[in-house]
Amino acid sequence: MDRREIAALLAYIGRLDPRTSRIEGEARDQLAQWHELLGDVPMATPHGWDARIAARQHIRLSPYPILPADVARPWESYRRDRLGRHTDPTPSVDPDDQAAWTAELVGTRHAVATGTAQPEQYRAIASGQADPRLAARLREVGSCIPPAARAALAPYRPAQAAREAAIAQGQPDALSIRCEWCLAPPGEPCRRRRIGPDGGARGTALRATPHPGRLDLAAAQQTTQVPQSAVA
Repeated sequence: MDRREIAALLAYIGRLDPRTSRIEGEARDQLAQWHELLGDVPMATPHGWDARIAARQHIRLSPYPILPADVARPWESYRRDRLGRHTDPTPSVDPDDQAAWTAELVGTRHAVATGTAQPEQYRAIASGQADPRLAARLREVGSCIPPAARAALAPYRPAQAAREAAIAQGQPDALSIRCEWCLAPPGEPCRRRRIGPDGGARGTALRATPHPGRLDLAAAQQTTQVPQSAVA
């Protein structure tokens, strides 16, 4: 609050509690004291904070004259509550730009703490809407995994690497359909099924390449879709 807002707050408090009224000389000292202690506390914010409400609550509930701390304490509680309910959203800037990434996080937290923005909750609990700026950034880069990181991860996920290589070469995406041999659902790699004498599966290790039958089904599906798209 600036000095004019502090003066307006003191005038409001004086109307509710005449004990706080001061003569002219004491009023100047009181104004300087309150401004020194409450200069970083806003008069009101768009999302629920109002210093006049905090002052009125104290006057209504406490028999003691109000002090600057009786306004500052509710403000600090307001800030802690909002930051406790806030989950940092993913910044929309380039993650390789550390300075811009940090600046956006700090700016978002400051806006939430000062009451100019609402806390961001977990998407599973809230609306689940993705940030449109982040979606535009993802479309620009093509993937959330950088190419260098994707290449480094390839030895540890051979099935996904083989799938990406096949799609890049125009081959059918075998993992887009269900495997009729190992019953792997779409999106998951095939598994080695070793059948024991009793008919039960003895092993289900992941395969780096899909089963031939799955490849044939994917190729047949791709062949069927191409003429349809050409006719359309």
